[in-house]
Amino acid sequence: MSSDTQTAEEALKFADLGLSPKVLSAVIDAGYTQPTPIQAGAIPHALLGKDVLGIAQTGTGKTAAFVLPMITRLEKGRARARMPRTLILEPTRELAAQVEENFIKYGKNHKLNIALLIGGVSFDEQDKKLERGADVLIATPGRLLDHRERGKLLLNGVEILVIDEADRMLDMGFIPDIERICEMIPFTRQTLFFSATMPPEITKLTEKFLQAPVRVEVAKAASTATTVTQRLVKSGTKPWNKREVLRKLIQQEEEGLKNAIIFCNRKVEVSELFRSLIKHDFDAGALHGDMDQRARMAMLSNFRDGKLKLLVASDVAARGLDIPDVSHVFNFDVPIHAEDYVHRIGRTGRAGRSGKSFTIATRLDTKYLDAIERLIGQNIEWHDGDLSTVVASEEEDETPRRGRGAPRRAGRRDEGGKERKLRGERHPPKDDTTKAEPAAPAIAASAPSETTERRERKHAIRADNSDRKVSPDATRRDAGPQRGSRPDRHREDDNDSTVGFGDDMPAFMRIVAKV
Repeated sequence: MSSDTQTAEEALKFADLGLSPKVLSAVIDAGYTQPTPIQAGAIPHALLGKDVLGIAQTGTGKTAAFVLPMITRLEKGRARARMPRTLILEPTRELAAQVEENFIKYGKNHKLNIALLIGGVSFDEQDKKLERGADVLIATPGRLLDHRERGKLLLNGVEILVIDEADRMLDMGFIPDIERICEMIPFTRQTLFFSATMPPEITKLTEKFLQAPVRVEVAKAASTATTVTQRLVKSGTKPWNKREVLRKLIQQEEEGLKNAIIFCNRKVEVSELFRSLIKHDFDAGALHGDMDQRARMAMLSNFRDGKLKLLVASDVAARGLDIPDVSHVFNFDVPIHAEDYVHRIGRTGRAGRSGKSFTIATRLDTKYLDAIERLIGQNIEWHDGDLSTVVASEEEDETPRRGRGAPRRAGRRDEGGKERKLRGERHPPKDDTTKAEPAAPAIAASAPSETTERRERKHAIRADNSDRKVSPDATRRDAGPQRGSRPDRHREDDNDSTVGFGDDMPAFMRIVAKV
């Protein structure tokens, strides 16, 4: 980019973009005067009714890039019952709720009916909003299709369609739903399409549903913000190794750490790490997809308001959430998909602020680290030495601290465990020398390799044999049902030489076969 172009963009104001006076007033009241590059590039084309393909790294103001021109265009016309005028599709509930907040903030000078269709909320309340008529419909794909199938929603009046965080939609498996929804909306609509990355599947989708789009790309696809300091931190492979490394990192960064999001790959890890941090007296909360919607929104609100210092989260918090002043991001797990790394660390260093990201890596994560560095086009520096030092020192001695999550000693597994299975043993190894029953010391001394239950059964059989005076072979047969036998049937004569059915052979077996 030339210096003249940079100077022109720096001099550009919101007043130069063609927004209506009411929208411009709300923007100025919110404290903004200069648009971000994605806003400056997308808003003028959106106001003209053109399809827009916006590609920008996370945290660059993509939401306002479609909210502001939509409000301006909605000043004319009225919504009809069950026929929304505009539709915005978001991959997660949190993003959908955040877009609603933007419409409320920038549309305060307008009387817009806004309907939010997300899971975890009553259908009845959402139906009432649709019946009143929605100027703006914000939805996740699943809940939108639920309302459509119930006959509560008509999409043939949609004038503007926004598909936000399209690459996240791909990751979550929503692309088939997006295709279905696009086919329900009039062909003459305007489509605004935004994504941080452009994998081949997303490119095909844009070619199918966008008509001669204006491409606005303000940053290299999958690039990371230059305001974020990135570091890799070595760790052993065990969970308690990583938890200890994380606690030390938080303590080292205490002076500059205002708040932080800690990302885990799985929901169960979110819960375990949250409990561990609470146990060690850290001010932490948790956020993942299995939580109730009200609890999720309350947790996010507390974090935004500074009531929580640490938020342990799954990737549900990685995309598009506008928490402007996050000072740190910790990747407790290296993300499996390289694109998720870009979105995770994009939660810090937003709006020109500086931020730090630390990714805890083990020797099992090398292929994921390589993929991340290839994607972002740069090598990430190590915080305190690379993984070779971990293998030499910490990994040699993996003597666990006994407690929650620590592995058992060799040879000690639960019943049915893999170790016993591999040895081909039907029962667990027995060693009653240390578990002798105090009530029967003589028996324990004479038969140290048998359990109490088997000893009692053996003595009962011996007593029964002494009364009946039968042969040892009969004793074994009468001791209990053997494998494949019925427990309620016993032989009366152990010397019975009957073979097969004897005299009771069924008639059909007596038929002479034809030769």
